[in-house]
Amino acid sequence: MLDTFKAISLSHKTAPLQVRELIALNEDEAKRLMLRLRDFFGLADLLVISTCNRTEVYYAFEQDLNADIARLLLIEKGLINTDNYLPYFEFFNAHDDAVRHLFEVCVGLHSQVVGDMQIPNQVKQSYQWSADLEMAGPFLHRLMHTIFFTNKRVAQETPFRDGAASVSYAAVELIEELVGDHQSPNVLVIGLGEIGTDVCKNLEARSGGVWNRANITLCNRTQAKAEALASQLGFRVANFADLTDEIQRADVIISSVMLDDPLITPTLLQTIKVLTFKYFIDLSVPRSVDAAVEQIPGVLVYNIDHIRNRADEALQQRLAAIPQVEAIITQAVTEFGDWSKEMVVSPTINKLKNALEQIRRDEIARHLKHLTPDESEKVDKITRGIMQKIIKLPVLQLKAACKRGEAETLIDVLNDLFDLEKQAAEEPKRSY
Repeated sequence: MLDTFKAISLSHKTAPLQVRELIALNEDEAKRLMLRLRDFFGLADLLVISTCNRTEVYYAFEQDLNADIARLLLIEKGLINTDNYLPYFEFFNAHDDAVRHLFEVCVGLHSQVVGDMQIPNQVKQSYQWSADLEMAGPFLHRLMHTIFFTNKRVAQETPFRDGAASVSYAAVELIEELVGDHQSPNVLVIGLGEIGTDVCKNLEARSGGVWNRANITLCNRTQAKAEALASQLGFRVANFADLTDEIQRADVIISSVMLDDPLITPTLLQTIKVLTFKYFIDLSVPRSVDAAVEQIPGVLVYNIDHIRNRADEALQQRLAAIPQVEAIITQAVTEFGDWSKEMVVSPTINKLKNALEQIRRDEIARHLKHLTPDESEKVDKITRGIMQKIIKLPVLQLKAACKRGEAETLIDVLNDLFDLEKQAAEEPKRSY
């Protein structure tokens, strides 16, 4: 498995949103692609990651299949003119580069919002797809568990995940602070452009704690868009004509509509009765919530500048932590690399152990008839101890040679000295 890991990547860094949308895979599509790759190329260790910001395929194979895999992915998505889309892909042909890239993606270094907390869960889901299809071998299992442990270290040892570094996420975090212990507050989202949609996705990701999905309502001038998103996320839909009634019902109102003049004004709210508090979070530019509504008792307004300041502070904190994160990743990649190299010598170590064990057993068998059961047990214990000491140094030397990149020479020497290939071939014929 040494030096066979490769990857293809299409992300927000290499492709615009309209291209990413065309190539994104849902679970069924991802699994179908994996089965095709297995049938076409005989791939065993395979991982497919697809989110709104990236679609990537990682695989272990001697040959470089990057361009072929990219073309097959495009064809599976109905994009026959593959040459037009290949420039949007980034290819990782070198084993170490592909491994490092996967570490960095999973930790969140390459996310559109640096340190994105959703990416580890998305990667775990992709890993589960590989496991479901029995397309994760020892290499991929070890790699993914090393990455998950590294991700935990990053969360525990650095401020890389602290705070809300995007406007939409900061808005959701603010809601949690405002409602406190309020159980299941009614949240109304008005406007489903890019920011409004992102807010909804962040609400969905964190639903089940402070609130539940049934209490989140979407209201959009194009109702079909609200219905499609609500169906996907499990939210409620309201008619835009009933906006005043929905505001009355809501505890928190998030507005991101694009209008020249404010949508929510004191006039619109003149019939609204505020029994405790009603929070308006205005994410629009220009503002869609008239600042004058805050004069209504119990109404509090938070505008885009307030939210953006929260996000900017968190982002700067995360950016400052990047060197710490990279150091943790470097250490993990090095340790995984050592393990990966040792996989090459594992068969030789096992052959050597088996060869020496066979010599030990053959010699003991010659003398068993002259020994009592107690003597046989003592001889067996003593010779096992001797064998363990004999094998220890060659094993250590092999592992050290791996790190120096000199394992092949030592493997050849051991094979010649002990005729390991012949010993391995005869092993199945023996019975004890």
